[in-house]
Amino acid sequence: MDKKVQRNFLWIVLLLMGTIWILARHNRPTPSYQTDNGLIFGTVYKVTYQHDRNMKAEIEAELKRFDGSLSPFNDTAIITRINRNEDIVADSFFVKVFHRSMEISKETNGAFDITVAPLANAWGFGFKKGTFPDSAMIDSLLEITGYDKVKLSTEGKVIKQDPRIMLSCSAVAKGYAVDVVAHLLEKNGIGNFMVDIGGEVVVRGKNPQDGLWRIGINKPVDDSLAVNQELQTILKVSNLGMATSGNYRNYYYKDGKKYAHTIDPRTGYPVQHNILSATVIAKDCMSADAYATAFMVMGLEEAERFADMRPDIDACFIYMDKNGKPRMFLTEGMKKYM
Repeated sequence: MDKKVQRNFLWIVLLLMGTIWILARHNRPTPSYQTDNGLIFGTVYKVTYQHDRNMKAEIEAELKRFDGSLSPFNDTAIITRINRNEDIVADSFFVKVFHRSMEISKETNGAFDITVAPLANAWGFGFKKGTFPDSAMIDSLLEITGYDKVKLSTEGKVIKQDPRIMLSCSAVAKGYAVDVVAHLLEKNGIGNFMVDIGGEVVVRGKNPQDGLWRIGINKPVDDSLAVNQELQTILKVSNLGMATSGNYRNYYYKDGKKYAHTIDPRTGYPVQHNILSATVIAKDCMSADAYATAFMVMGLEEAERFADMRPDIDACFIYMDKNGKPRMFLTEGMKKYM
């Protein structure tokens, strides 16, 4: 066989192999969607994704690793040991949350602040139960509250101005956990999925019906047992993070007065605004989670001004008007999801 014939034969073989490979890929069945559920951080998680194998074991392993970093209810977690003033170097989970929290604290003038832990504990909404505080106690706790009183060294150690300062990432960690699971799925080549941990959500690609993902916003009616699932509206979304903060689930009454879990780090007291819930859309769920909390602290007018000035986020606020009727405020960008 001369060289020209040999080359032609080789090209024919390569062409046939390429055709077979293309046909094999084309005829390979499309992976089906599957859904994994479970409990984490005292709430439920739900992950729906399109893949040819089940990822639940890997998802739960990643969530367990996350819990070992940022759960203040875990006695051996990094954040718990930092709150005990142990000499410890923070892991990558903690470092990322800390830096993003500091950024958002500065942007919101302290409406979001992870040093609020002692105040949350005193009001009965933290990881330690305190006695109902009086004004003197609040003043004392405000002395050890403030994001500018903590920093992270280049070695990854938390430096506190006062050893009594304690951190709580509860207003941001759940959102970041959603981002962590989303990153795990993406690393495994999964392009279509929804990750939902206690209502904080990241969506990518398309849903099982080959359309946008449909995410509901609950009606913010007092519901401490979380049995009411009536929806205020439904958003159609993809490729974003979304979080909601509200005072209609975690609250209590004392002497006829309602005390909700959102504490203003600047005053030391639970907020008493007409805003009932704040839903935020951002590129990542950690940021959406933190901004949603900050908006609940700010109140409606300040939150509206802030959200309107930020093209990188969209927001929906449900609030009570002067006549006690529920209303909804939407940023211009949010309207396209309705």
